[in-house]
Amino acid sequence: SVRGQPSPGRSGESRVVREPYPRHQPAPRYNAPRHPAPVRRVIPNHRQSHVVVPRYPRYFSGIRVYRPHGHAYPGYGFYYRDNDAFRWLAFTAITLVMLDQLSEDQQRRHEDAQIRAAQAPLGESIVWDDGSVSGSVTAVKEGTSTAGRYCREFRQTVLIGNESEEAYGTACQNPDGSWEI
Repeated sequence: SVRGQPSPGRSGESRVVREPYPRHQPAPRYNAPRHPAPVRRVIPNHRQSHVVVPRYPRYFSGIRVYRPHGHAYPGYGFYYRDNDAFRWLAFTAITLVMLDQLSEDQQRRHEDAQIRAAQAPLGESIVWDDGSVSGSVTAVKEGTSTAGRYCREFRQTVLIGNESEEAYGTACQNPDGSWEI
């Protein structure tokens, strides 16, 4: 409705002009899907490889947990509850494009290798194998951050058939024992 317009022939009075309300008309249809698929962002890093920004983030105790794959399971590695896996959840940020092609069990094996590599001697490769899919995680460097935290750089590789992919990431340990990428 429109208010405040003077009526013709009367000065200073206002009148109400009624317009039809389209309550029984269907909503307009658009050509866009209701829930568009998330856009996968790929970020090049300093090693000339690419890091894929995962599409399924969630938060646990203020830590962003990345799930680059379609399975929405809690925990990490063979820790099946977030409370048990709390120290290792940051390792979900070191992702590979090929993780989307792994089954849940293969992803758990890869995550378990990341946990063991965080505790293994420098340069020791932690290898996992599940039939036609295998991979390794190796701590390649260690040091201290400017904040005084213990840090390690990891190289991880996944091999599916004849195709392989490699990614690097640095994780630093917090005073509470959890890791942060």
